[in-house]
Amino acid sequence: MKNVKWVFVLYALGAVLSMFMIGIAVGVKSFLLAIAAIVSLILIMGNGFKTKKKLREQGLL
Repeated sequence: MKNVKWVFVLYALGAVLSMFMIGIAVGVKSFLLAIAAIVSLILIMGNGFKTKKKLREQGLL
């Protein structure tokens, strides 16, 4: 537990919630909710990868 990077845990949880929202949007047949969930998934995962690259370049990973 010492080496856990909590920021990445939060990014992962956000991505999973966005994926859940895509499923819910399909279930309720909401096109706008599906688009919003997909955009949010792309933004969350992009920020996660950007943060990982930044930390790797600083030697913190």
